Amino acid sequence: MNNNVLIIGSFLAGIIGRLEPELEVHTLWTAADPEAFLREVGGCIRAVATDAFSGASADILRHLPNVEVIANFGVGYDTIDADYATAHDITITNTPDVLNDDVADLAIALMLAVMRRVAAADRFVRAGGWPDGPFPLTTRLSGKRLGIVGLGRIGKAVARRATGFEMDIAYHGRHEQPDQPYRYYGRLTELARDADILVILVPETPATRALIDGDVLAALGEHGVLINVARGPVVDETALVAALMRGRLGGAGLDVFANEPHVPAEFFTLDSVVLTPHVGSATRETRAAMADLVVRNLQAFFRGEPLLTPVRR
Repeated sequence: MNNNVLIIGSFLAGIIGRLEPELEVHTLWTAADPEAFLREVGGCIRAVATDAFSGASADILRHLPNVEVIANFGVGYDTIDADYATAHDITITNTPDVLNDDVADLAIALMLAVMRRVAAADRFVRAGGWPDGPFPLTTRLSGKRLGIVGLGRIGKAVARRATGFEMDIAYHGRHEQPDQPYRYYGRLTELARDADILVILVPETPATRALIDGDVLAALGEHGVLINVARGPVVDETALVAALMRGRLGGAGLDVFANEPHVPAEFFTLDSVVLTPHVGSATRETRAAMADLVVRNLQAFFRGEPLLTPVRR
């Protein structure tokens, strides 16, 4: 029986011990010559495990003519060539739901950090500025108008948390969800115009790249705050930098960037911006649950059982 699985990136090194008792595990990141390695073992690979940083490009998949499933460590699978996978009958699985709470928690944390200028206040104290006078006044979060772009699983988790801050919640998406108690806006610019804070929670697709453009940022306005815990390319980063540098946007909390791990240096000079290194799901609890789902999807595939979380495209 062919039970060969390829792990593309070292991010998933921790699952090897769980797979080895029943699968033949190959690790691409340890190969001195990855292309030669793929030529050698590619024909026997039936499954791939990868993550958002390593992905699975068409160049890699072409070396794997017998691959049938790609188990992705994460919800977003934009770094996997999904079109190639579909064309070659390769199923993609991901890890939905288990990371909803952590990403939602971080979105709220970034809102508080930007509105209350937590990072700037920390730097102020550390630099010894307090004895010279008080820190400038900030802005409260409670009661503000929150616009959610993408009311999916994570968007709903953010909304539930925001109700605890007595926020006025509205959302934009491809379709209205009549079973939800929040106001729906069919036009994104109108939602931005009526929001104090706009939180981005849509996947990266051709339709969502640069969705948050100069017009949306202008509608959000000089007192508005942008929070992005989705994917960097969903925001026109050049337009965002310009809006912040020129005082046309109040602030931003960013966990994701267009060219990770490289971040525009202009952000570093702005106290109105809080930056985190793509850590939305980065807690011990959630990463363990994500890894477990990757393992169980692979085990189900090789045992001939239904996959737990196949991506529906």
